[in-house]
Amino acid sequence: MVRDMSQTNRVLVLVRHGETDWSKSKQHTGRQDIPLNEQGRREGERLRHRLAAWPFARVFVSPLSRARDTCALAGLGDRAELRPDLMEWDYGAYEGRTRADILHERPEWSLWRDGCPQGETAEQVGVRVDRVLSEVRGIDGDVALFAHGHVLRVLTARWLQTTPSMGERYALSTASVSVLGREHASEVIWLWNDVSHLQD
Repeated sequence: MVRDMSQTNRVLVLVRHGETDWSKSKQHTGRQDIPLNEQGRREGERLRHRLAAWPFARVFVSPLSRARDTCALAGLGDRAELRPDLMEWDYGAYEGRTRADILHERPEWSLWRDGCPQGETAEQVGVRVDRVLSEVRGIDGDVALFAHGHVLRVLTARWLQTTPSMGERYALSTASVSVLGREHASEVIWLWNDVSHLQD
């Protein structure tokens, strides 16, 4: 799918990595380098046709292998530029734990409001993605970002000029494709959480 968004000279194509065992079990997967599982590799391969004709000026990817491998399976690994600021939220003491498990211990806990002990807050993730967006805004052409669910949600909130915690409202599935851009003078979402390429 090549963009036909004539109102803008640049779009950001956000690609969440394919499935891992931890994403399947809904464990918080931050800095642990959990690899794609077989389903995740199949999802990555299905991204290849979806993205093949897109005229990307640059391709940025998180250093974690699940993002790098998704990018490679999608056919863009040879163009990938590592960006540490695209690493997933640092969940600190909550790494590997499910939300249900954490809520059993802290019933009022919210990742988006409270952050994680020994990890990051939404605001700290926001500082990182702001650096990515600053670089992207200086690029003439479309940019692909291969990264992770929560960091891409924060990035979207910041693209829309809202607080990092507003990322709570933008759910992302594995191997999904989303498109951010502009219409007239406003930053907008052109496409969100599209997984049509994964359908049989």
